Amino acid sequence: KSQNGSGPRSTMVAVNPLFPRAALPKQQRPITIASGEDFSRFNTMYYLKGALAGGICCGVTHGALTPVDVVKTRMQLDPVKYNKGMIGGFRQVIAGEGAGALLTGLGPTVSGYFVQGWFKFGGVEFFKIQAAKALGDEKAWNNRNGIYLGAAAIAEFIADIFLCPLEATRIRLVSNPTYAPSMMSAMTKMASEEGVIGGFYAGFGPILFKQVPYTMAKFAVQGKVAEMIYDGMKKQPSELSGSANVGVSLSSGVVAGVAAAVISHPADTLLSKVNKAGAGGSGGIVSRLMNIAVETGAWKLCTQGLGARCVMIGTLTAGQFGIFDSVMSALGASKFHFHDPSKGH
Repeated sequence: KSQNGSGPRSTMVAVNPLFPRAALPKQQRPITIASGEDFSRFNTMYYLKGALAGGICCGVTHGALTPVDVVKTRMQLDPVKYNKGMIGGFRQVIAGEGAGALLTGLGPTVSGYFVQGWFKFGGVEFFKIQAAKALGDEKAWNNRNGIYLGAAAIAEFIADIFLCPLEATRIRLVSNPTYAPSMMSAMTKMASEEGVIGGFYAGFGPILFKQVPYTMAKFAVQGKVAEMIYDGMKKQPSELSGSANVGVSLSSGVVAGVAAAVISHPADTLLSKVNKAGAGGSGGIVSRLMNIAVETGAWKLCTQGLGARCVMIGTLTAGQFGIFDSVMSALGASKFHFHDPSKGH
């Protein structure tokens, strides 16, 4: 009771000046993570917003670059015919099949990469925040590159389970435009002719070999380059406007995209070839991949269509990070950033 004998009794908590947080009852301690922010804002709704933003940014960017991907895939599948570079490839496709051929596979591209982006960007946000929370401020900051790599690898593996059937369908339509008139009819035909595993998951190994290193490089390099840009500006993300942060994402995204394209290109070439009907013989998937690798040669695996892919992935990755940040901002979500605890909040 108060001194006059009325009112509720107040509760005093003795706080050890050396360990002030430990002295507080558990329910009274503020929950913070590596960014120094209240962890309560990183709830289910935040992750859903991150997943939606990821789906939109991947679906839109991959869909917009479908013509580039069509030409790149043709160059990988038939390098003898399509040997005149990126611009020449465009002209060849238009001259031979009409401008509409450049949109071959648009349906499975947009659908597949929306689903992939949902799990990839949403997953990366989830796993990196959980890791940062578990490690605490200093360890999270010191191990941020490892957290980026681990979060990206786990998220991409999950995303590829959903992406693989649609990517197989896209490549089948691009390599054989007369195979089926639509995405759904192509998927139905592939399932009936080759079965679910043979038709849709023959390229699961190569897609993991391509996408997991690609995504690991993409997020780790983007995070590192963005950090260098902020350090050069002597600013924290919270001190800049939304448009300035988007600019940082676009700039760092270009660098990350080119690095990721170079790292993952051999597997991308294998994936394009293995999904072409009859490629690599009639044996199992490992045997077919080995046959394709031997037939193609190491140099061509690493360089065939690489210039086109660097243009495509550099543009695509910059667009993805820019759109992701813009959508998150529009949804009222402030993206998680690692924070150096020695510099204060």
